[in-house]
Amino acid sequence: MNLPTNKIDKLFNKFKCCVIIPTYNNATKIEGVIKDVLQYTNNIIVVNDGSTDKTNDILKKYSSLHVIAYRDNKGKGYALRKGFRFAEEIGFEFAITIDSDGQHFAKDLLVFIEKLKKEKNAIIIGTRKIEAKKQSKGSSFANKFSNFWFKLETGIKHNDTQSGYRLYPLITINKKKYFSNRYEFEIEVIVRAAWRGIDILSVPVNVYYPRRSESISHFRPFKDFFRISVLNTILIITALFYGLPARFKHKIKKKA
Repeated sequence: MNLPTNKIDKLFNKFKCCVIIPTYNNATKIEGVIKDVLQYTNNIIVVNDGSTDKTNDILKKYSSLHVIAYRDNKGKGYALRKGFRFAEEIGFEFAITIDSDGQHFAKDLLVFIEKLKKEKNAIIIGTRKIEAKKQSKGSSFANKFSNFWFKLETGIKHNDTQSGYRLYPLITINKKKYFSNRYEFEIEVIVRAAWRGIDILSVPVNVYYPRRSESISHFRPFKDFFRISVLNTILIITALFYGLPARFKHKIKKKA
């Protein structure tokens, strides 16, 4: 569905929805992402996660932005949680998260809004249209690895649990405390939400994979895989004794 951008902005306001952009040292990409999103809505929160490049100077150009900034890099999970809490404090009820590296397209924001019209109590993940030849072997393995553990921990099959392009219901998400601060937060939040009976849904989105020379990634293979493995170990143990039984009870209640 193609709508004029002013009508899309009205939909954002109607549903009290904002866009949260967590960023760390992505000065070469962040401005393009902001300009792209501004075509559709002014409800933008940027969380500057301790950037040491020119990110702060770029953000000062845009007076309409809500900016959260702090000195030390704390991790993507920490940045998202700060953004979620702030968004709810200023009156938003839903937030769409979009990465600051330019891989996501703002035109897909409408896909989330259209889904939101029907699904108010769900985390909606943008499932990327991934061409295998354009995705690195490491990324492909990481996604399959994540999808496998997610199904084991929740009983739910999902094809892209690593996508950072998502819509969150803030009131539901902010009720819980989380222990993950970095990339693994995006796994923790959907697993624990699923245990509470929150639907984990998907919508198709486009993705741009830059050439390696242009790519900016702060993912540290050894450290981050280690943290993700520790998290999954904790989650699978918790799933057996609490998570899966709790999810089963919520499913029974929905059917009753």
